[in-house]
Amino acid sequence: MKRIKSLLPLVALLSLPQICLGQDAAADGAVDSGTTAWMLISTALVLFMVPGLAMFYGGLVRTKNVISTMMHSFVAMALIGVLWVVCGYSLCFGESILGGFVGWNPDFFMLSGIDDSITDGIPEYIFAMFQGKFAIITPALISGALAERVFFRGYVFFIALWFLFVYCPLCHWIWASDGWLLNAGANGVIDLAGGLVIHVSAGTSALVVALWLGRRHGTPRELINPNNLVMTMMGAGFLWVGWFGFNAGSTVQSGLDTARALTMTQISCAAGALAWTLIEAIKFRKVTSLGFVSGILAGLVVITPAAGVVQPMGAIILGVASTFACFLALKAKEKFGYDDTLDCFGIHGVGSGLGVVLLAFFIRPSWLEDAAAATTDGVWTAMDQFGIQMLGMGATIALSGVATLVICFIVTKTVGFRVDKQSEITGLDQSLHGEHGYGLANSD
Repeated sequence: MKRIKSLLPLVALLSLPQICLGQDAAADGAVDSGTTAWMLISTALVLFMVPGLAMFYGGLVRTKNVISTMMHSFVAMALIGVLWVVCGYSLCFGESILGGFVGWNPDFFMLSGIDDSITDGIPEYIFAMFQGKFAIITPALISGALAERVFFRGYVFFIALWFLFVYCPLCHWIWASDGWLLNAGANGVIDLAGGLVIHVSAGTSALVVALWLGRRHGTPRELINPNNLVMTMMGAGFLWVGWFGFNAGSTVQSGLDTARALTMTQISCAAGALAWTLIEAIKFRKVTSLGFVSGILAGLVVITPAAGVVQPMGAIILGVASTFACFLALKAKEKFGYDDTLDCFGIHGVGSGLGVVLLAFFIRPSWLEDAAAATTDGVWTAMDQFGIQMLGMGATIALSGVATLVICFIVTKTVGFRVDKQSEITGLDQSLHGEHGYGLANSD
């Protein structure tokens, strides 16, 4: 017995490579334990971004609206979380119907047909849940444009309709195997983790909503200051960490492409934050925490579509370019006078849109060679891919803009969208939720 016990460490050591590497999913359709573990972590990281977003947004509004603003992010976790299971996964990843506008698969309804399904070496449940977290955070991003002036019921109705009629069709077009944008050109639109599906769509819709609702009472006469920049900085830090799951997890593997996506995410984010710091240091002779976290987001959103195809130099250039573009977009907001409360359009729409179109000029050569091999004449250039990216951009803006305008009209005429003046002055925490964010009397 003692001799057997003495051999146990050796047996465990010899078994370690098999445990770490998992089974060969391609060979026998079994679960790849390594990829499965990484996708479980990525799924949790993406969901972690939603409370991070709530903190980021919550710290930027006035004290009297901090709870209502954070609730906009949290309620999406529940509402979209249920809608995704009921029909969202099927609408996004089912076979094309209605001329390719959206998908449908009865086996995906209520996730009823995937209980034993394994896809790309992972249980399909994990893929469905990973994608579901993207669906949750996207409408939550839009809440930054309508903060401090909408009914909670109106917001809930808005994001439900927006999810069904904007997010699901876009997701199907770009990420479903038979989506028409995924199959455009040699290798389709490049959008690794949602530059179009998430950020451009949310940014475009945010601009439409901001214009529909109009400015908050008192703006621009009154100076509105953030209530808690410490919380905003913590939220930005959580977003930075979560974005590794956001981008690297979108490779749906645990290998070279995963490492590339994670590395480019880090590089672009750091470059964006540094660039915004330098802009402020030169222009204002001081560096602000708000500017720094804005640079973080500018670097993250621009690399989201591109992390799988660019190299480090491209990631740095994109991060810096996005920062300059977003900085100018925020200045333009002041000039044109629309009230995108927390700059969803100025950061997410502009920054990620820039990444979608500019990535074509920073694609690694090996990717272009593979794309050329898929064409009849064996030629595929950066300009060819640029054209496909512009097609995706145009389709995303058109659907998001028009559908959001219709949804705003429906919400306004049914449950109501914008609160009355007195409720807005009192603060939405008290008037809509009967609470105070910090247990104190309302204050600006």
